[in-house]
Amino acid sequence: MAWSNREFHTLSAHFEGKLYFDTSQSSQIARKIYATDASVYQVQPQAVAIPSSSKDIKRLIQFAKNNKLGIIPRGAGTSLAGQVVGDGIVMEISSAMSKIISLNKKEKTIWLEPGIVRDDLNTSIKKTGLFFGPETSTANRALIGGMVGNNSCGLHSIVWGSVRDHLLETKAILSDGTEIYTHPLSIEEFYKKTNLQNLEGKIYRELHRILNNPTVQDLIRSKFPKASIKRRNTGYALDALIDMQPFNPQGKPFNLSSLIAGSEGTLAVVHTLKLQLLDIPSSDVCLVCVHCHSIQESLQANLLALSSQPTASELVDDFILSFTEGHPNFQKDRSFIQGKPAAILMVEFRGDEASSSENKAHRFIEKLNAQSLGYAAPILVGEEIAQGWDIRKAGLGLIRNIIGDKQAVNLIEDCAVDPEDLPNYVADIQDLLARHQVKAAYYAHAGAGELHIEPFIDLKSKEGKKLFRDLLSETVQILKKYQGSLSGEHGDGRLRGEFIPEIMGAEVYELFQEIKYVFDPSNVLNPGKIVNTPPMDEAFRIQEKKELQRNYFFDYESLKNPLTLAEKCSGSGDCKKTAVTGGTMCPSYMATLQEKDSTRARANMLRQVLSSETEKPFSEPQLKEILDLCLSCKGCQTECPSGVDISKLKAETLQQSYLEDGTPWRTQLIGHFPIIQKWARKISPLYNFAVEFPLTSVIIKSFMGFSWERSIPKVSFRSLEDWFITYKRKISQENMPLGMLYFFADEFTNYNDVEIGKKAILLLNELGYGVEIPLGIVSGRSYLSKGMLIEAKKLANQNVSILKEFIRADKPFIGVEPSAILSFRDEIPLLVDPELKSDAQELKKHCLLIDEFLAQEIKAKRIQKSAFGTKSRKIVLHGHCHQKSIAGLSSTRQVLAFPEGHEVELIPSGCCGMAGSFGYEKKHFKISNQIANLVLFPSILSKPSSTVIASNGTSCRHQIKDGIDKKSYHTVEILYQSLANHSISI
Repeated sequence: MAWSNREFHTLSAHFEGKLYFDTSQSSQIARKIYATDASVYQVQPQAVAIPSSSKDIKRLIQFAKNNKLGIIPRGAGTSLAGQVVGDGIVMEISSAMSKIISLNKKEKTIWLEPGIVRDDLNTSIKKTGLFFGPETSTANRALIGGMVGNNSCGLHSIVWGSVRDHLLETKAILSDGTEIYTHPLSIEEFYKKTNLQNLEGKIYRELHRILNNPTVQDLIRSKFPKASIKRRNTGYALDALIDMQPFNPQGKPFNLSSLIAGSEGTLAVVHTLKLQLLDIPSSDVCLVCVHCHSIQESLQANLLALSSQPTASELVDDFILSFTEGHPNFQKDRSFIQGKPAAILMVEFRGDEASSSENKAHRFIEKLNAQSLGYAAPILVGEEIAQGWDIRKAGLGLIRNIIGDKQAVNLIEDCAVDPEDLPNYVADIQDLLARHQVKAAYYAHAGAGELHIEPFIDLKSKEGKKLFRDLLSETVQILKKYQGSLSGEHGDGRLRGEFIPEIMGAEVYELFQEIKYVFDPSNVLNPGKIVNTPPMDEAFRIQEKKELQRNYFFDYESLKNPLTLAEKCSGSGDCKKTAVTGGTMCPSYMATLQEKDSTRARANMLRQVLSSETEKPFSEPQLKEILDLCLSCKGCQTECPSGVDISKLKAETLQQSYLEDGTPWRTQLIGHFPIIQKWARKISPLYNFAVEFPLTSVIIKSFMGFSWERSIPKVSFRSLEDWFITYKRKISQENMPLGMLYFFADEFTNYNDVEIGKKAILLLNELGYGVEIPLGIVSGRSYLSKGMLIEAKKLANQNVSILKEFIRADKPFIGVEPSAILSFRDEIPLLVDPELKSDAQELKKHCLLIDEFLAQEIKAKRIQKSAFGTKSRKIVLHGHCHQKSIAGLSSTRQVLAFPEGHEVELIPSGCCGMAGSFGYEKKHFKISNQIANLVLFPSILSKPSSTVIASNGTSCRHQIKDGIDKKSYHTVEILYQSLANHSISI
């Protein structure tokens, strides 16, 4: 029978977590964003539940059983085989159940809940000298529960194994609500279990009946993948059980936990688990990056690597490497790459008592040279190692940057063979792909015999969908030849389940069906995964392309429109990092830890709405709500490997909705901020009194929709431009020894932060640079942030038309406010009219933050340390989001540390939470402070009061002042104060 809202309301009365099941907007959003994972599939669930306790999980399971619904357990939603896609109730076990319960340092074990992120777990227990080994490339967002479901392995599986190897005990709930405790059992304890008169007892009785049969044991041993393949995750792990007591008298004690690992939530739902931890490995580590002429050469090198006792051996092909060239985040990681390798094999060595890591590396390189394998083998050490691993881990996201409808698909990416068979297996796959004229990307776990091979297929076409099935079907025949595993660690899900009978035989598949029925006779737990799956070539998330017939304000270049940009999201969840992991993307998610506030959810919603038949897609209330907490921080522009730039998509969406429904007056009020400030300065004493006096301040803030707890920036009576006109009459700018440059008196510096602008010009003059200010240049940042792209485009055209006449390499355009000057390198080239495009691209090269300019001049030795004093200063630096995304912070750190006596520490903060008007608005005030309190505020408050706080963003400085009553300074203010002499007086 089907459930009704009334029945669900009855459940919700006793449910402690969150339920989304009705026709409300929040429920409609939830069902859309939980319709996908990182696979190619999309199925909208009937409801979404986020339990806060094991009692909630039991209530959900009993409700689903009574109402003949499926429960789809979900962690971070990074599954690649459609494991967490289904039409029942998606049950997300995440941050609400993420506690560490106890840790036993002596036993090296830990009890915890499944909602904790793997990397966060290791960070929290680091001081104990222990860590959890299995390390997927998604480890900074993958949840332990999801890793159990998939029996995840990761980069170091050849030494640290899989989750199954570390899962000691579980507390779980069966399909009828029965609580079970799985742990190692003696033979006597095992038989006691068979006497229980409940579902748990039935499971043990049936397992004994099935597995105590020598014929069945022989069948399992002969049909399962080779035992030498470490990554075996096809079907259920019956091969692990038959090696245990009582089936093997010499085996380990029976432990049902081993069957639960890798069962994809189809047998039981784990709510508490005990893991085996490892000692933190040696810090003596290096990475050999073997540059090869072909994939096959790299696989031969891999065999040599395995004979050299590495801790990891991972491959990245030239296709993935090509997407790191010019990438805003990964270009910096390419310094070790020499020439144009067809593949790089990354082999990690760790030192031990017998030998150092570099000695091991050199012996391996000697082996390579003896067999003439690889044309280069640089050894990375220290911080360099992260360069290689960052590129490797970003593989899935990077290949989403390919242009066109043919995209990399997760299909044969999880097949595993014995590493000795890998070269021949890959050669067979290459022949298969060549016959079908299909290109593919190759990367990942060469050392474990599992190469992620991602073919490029157009799933929007009938031909592509047929090819999707044909390639997997023919790959199965190749795998049978090597007795390989259809799934290594990504699972069967709904993608590979259909092919289990073919690769393992009908009899083994019937065993799997029987196991599923024993555990789950009502088919409640994650139905349609592993066994009895729906067709693998149905329910694709990306459908035939719908052309959106409208004019867009941004130039989407080869992507053509917003829909195609949104479609680039792979679903891999790089945006679901927590504040513990660090980074900028995505600040609202870091604060709420809710899926709807992630970059992925926003791209997901945009894709679904824009590809629908909705008459006014950009005005969809669901779209507006899910974009509301996007701070336009631009973290996704860089940190998302696929480059899904939600800030641009948000601005475009808002402007398109204004065309359909009109621009809200409060939006216009904030967008026209530069004009308001221009006029306000004429009555600045009155204006400043009004925004500070309690009564008038409250009235103004209420009128603007601002929080009463915010302070509104005061305006200067004399703009920076006006001051400079007078100043340059006194101090000639024409004959400065180091030449001339142009200074950007942006709308914030010109009217509000005038003193910072003055200090910047005085600093440049003292250092020997002449300055000119092009008058009337407004960045349009306030228009961009509020989606008023008509006005922003008009300004962009004006700015480029004016500045193209005199800005060039020897006379750059220098700015102090990151969000303003960097718009010339980000949005403006994509907004201008076609005839100004080339001018905007040329101008982009010569628009610099003052930090970048000074760093260049220091490097060129045109600025000497003697220009500054030697006073000791301890400085902590908070970076502006736009700067981190577009320009980076290295130049700021360098120039701040340049004067003798300066020590600079970078605060590992993401966004400050203010983000222009976002943090001022009453509806965003709370989350704005939540974001700041994640890292920024605690970091500053932990420092001595004498510490200098450096922050280049005007919004960041206001957030710090309003939130913790601390004054922070722009880089130019700190450098100006540090000058050895101040020869110019004003």
